[in-house]
Amino acid sequence: MDGPGAGRRLARSTAIFSLATGLSRILGLVREIVARRYFGVEGRINAFTIAFQVPNLVRALVADAALSSAFVPVFSELLEKGERARAWRVASTLFWLLLLGLGGLTALFILVTPWVMAPFGYVGEEQDLVVGLSRVLFPIVALLGVSGIVVGILNSYEHFSIPALTPVFWNLAIIAGLVIGVPHAGSEDAKLYVYAGSIVAGTVLQVLLPVPWLAGRDGRLRLLIDWRDPAVKQTFVLMVPVMLGLGLINFNAVIGSFFAARYIDPNLAPSAIDAAFRIYMLPQGMFSVAVATVLFPSLARAATRGDTDLFRRTVGSGLRQISFLLVPASVVCAVLAEPIVRLLYERGEFGSSETPVVAAALAAFSLGLAFNGMMLMLNRAFFSLQSPWLPTAVALANLALNTALNVAFYRVGTWGLPLATSLSNIAATVALVLLLRRRFGRLELGDTGRTLLLVTAASTVLAGVAFGAWYGLDDLLGRAGGAQLLSLGVALSAGFAAYVFSCRLLGVRELDALLSLRGGRRAA
Repeated sequence: MDGPGAGRRLARSTAIFSLATGLSRILGLVREIVARRYFGVEGRINAFTIAFQVPNLVRALVADAALSSAFVPVFSELLEKGERARAWRVASTLFWLLLLGLGGLTALFILVTPWVMAPFGYVGEEQDLVVGLSRVLFPIVALLGVSGIVVGILNSYEHFSIPALTPVFWNLAIIAGLVIGVPHAGSEDAKLYVYAGSIVAGTVLQVLLPVPWLAGRDGRLRLLIDWRDPAVKQTFVLMVPVMLGLGLINFNAVIGSFFAARYIDPNLAPSAIDAAFRIYMLPQGMFSVAVATVLFPSLARAATRGDTDLFRRTVGSGLRQISFLLVPASVVCAVLAEPIVRLLYERGEFGSSETPVVAAALAAFSLGLAFNGMMLMLNRAFFSLQSPWLPTAVALANLALNTALNVAFYRVGTWGLPLATSLSNIAATVALVLLLRRRFGRLELGDTGRTLLLVTAASTVLAGVAFGAWYGLDDLLGRAGGAQLLSLGVALSAGFAAYVFSCRLLGVRELDALLSLRGGRRAA
């Protein structure tokens, strides 16, 4: 991480991963646009939103990112020590143990789904729909569990593009299922079951597609279970607090859905929040997930070697890049929330009366966008140190604070719940920074604070330019589809240009690393 060359390599790796992830996130947004066209955010689609919450929470607890976060440090440490055959033996053991264990857990949850879904308050036919949809969706838990091993192996070898692209096919499968299946379904409930079945089919594709890229590595996944290997136990020991840490963060969404369904509007609020969250996740997935994923193996290796200086520099660099990328994104989501929602969603079953509700939720989410990205980076730092209990404690405190804020803010309306999430994420980020600083003494917080202040100033300019351009063109051109696209596109382009110019004027170093990619390509 030293010097301009290292900064250029980090920027290049992040850019490649961001492009791959960005493509999948854009298709995810297309998927959401198609779904909103067919279902809107009012009515029985809210039963689907609730039905997906619990399988998605269990997935976050025991599969996918939680598993990778525990597995990558152990697998990377074995590779770093030259124990490559053992590393693959451990990976094979975990693959089969997880397939068997999560398969059994999925079967159990399918049996107890009526009791699990009862607290959300749906009754009669709507309760039956929630239960049925959840049972269809629960197999994603086992599927994504084994996917976490495959993705973890590839990431440990610093292969990021294919894992980032597999969600592209997940989204394409769901879009195809919606476009082909929904028009032929006979009822609203049947259309929702088509939606759920498409998600499961897409998940199968997501699991299988990265597997060919395991070929040509140091080993291969085999049919064996060596549960006596200490590294297997170490992975599960690490996985417990990682599961709790990441799972508690996702549990916030379940609690938010509970408040939305029980105390605000069960036929609007859950799905409106979910629609806003899908837009919010586009910059989150493109930027913060990219930075954290690219840096995670480097952090794990630095921790294994005991290279604290490299570790500190890597964390600081990641936090500054996330600030540089997500602060302007949060400003855009706040000041242009309504035109963004209107352009993306307002068609078919999604009416103009639903736009302000979703836009308000998006603006509330945007307050915590950059901090949520930093929190992801800081959690990965603790995971790479194989010290996951501290972020787990922070996540537990975050859950308690978020619940208390939900109690305080649900009375203001649907947007109060995303606001509660944003405020609790800001508090959690501050706590993680303080805990990591206590361990290392310093974290380049001066440089990071300087970058945060400068990009906030540049983002203020972005806000004024972007909103002014949109407001003038919206008044001039009207709100036909093409006119909305033109006015919003010009506003975003003008705002981005103003942001880059302001960062250049203020001497933001992260911009130099980004611009160096252009020079690197020319030199090549």
